[in-house]
Formats: sequence, structure tokens, C-alpha cells
Amino acid sequence: MTPPPDELADQLFRSRGRVGHVLALVSGLAGACVLGLLWLTEPALPFRTRMAFLALLVVCAFWAVYGGWSLIRRPLLGLDRVVAGWAAVAVSVATTAGLTTIAASRGSGMPLAALVGAAFLVVASALTIRAHLRRAALLRRKRDLGG
Repeated sequence: MTPPPDELADQLFRSRGRVGHVLALVSGLAGACVLGLLWLTEPALPFRTRMAFLALLVVCAFWAVYGGWSLIRRPLLGLDRVVAGWAAVAVSVATTAGLTTIAASRGSGMPLAALVGAAFLVVASALTIRAHLRRAALLRRKRDLGG
């Protein structure tokens, strides 16, 4: 017997979310492994390059942990999007700080670095606000339904 259309849509929505979390886990692990191995096999890298690798390694490790956490815990009511939004804000702030520091040390490109960093931060903040609003709506609906 064929399940009702609402059930099929619900299954598709849930599986799509899981696929995204699996992709976050796998790509985070792959990125962390590649960066870690490259960092370990190249001992003569300049200090700034090692620090850039470390920053990228931390970001990849975060996404791997986030993907694993969301697959194991299966966060409800949009909590996973709120966590991802705040992570995006943190990475945007760090990227902006890094870009402006590099531009300042070189003496050129400061306006462009600030503009790119600001664009990252605006997009990450908008997504975080959207995630909070969606979570609040879901929590309100849960409360209205008596849950």
C-alpha cells in the first residue's frame, strides 16, 4: 500500500536534512585529514602558512563534529540551523579579522578586505536570524499544539 502524500513529503524532508548532515560530516573529516596530513608532511612551512592551515583545520573539524552531533542527536525544532548559523557568524568574524590583518600588514587592499568580510558577516547574520525566527515559530507551534 502506498503511504499518503503527506507522509512521503515528511520522509523526503527528513532524509534531505540527513544528507546535508552527512555531507557536513564527510567533507569536514576529509578537509581535516587532508590539511592535517599536509601540515604534518611539510615541516618547513612558514609560520603564517602553518597558522592558516591550523585555522582551516579547526573549521573542518568543527563541521565534522557538527555533522556527527546532528546525526547522532537528531536535534529538533531547528536547533541544528541555529548552531550552524552561530558557527557561520564566528567563522565570518574570524575570516574578517584575518583578512583585515593581512591587508593591514601588506599596506594595501584594506577596503576590499573589509568589504568582503562585511559581506560574509551580513550573510551569516541574516541566516542566523532566520534560523532563530524559524525555531521560535516551531516552538510556538509546539506549545500551541500542547507539546
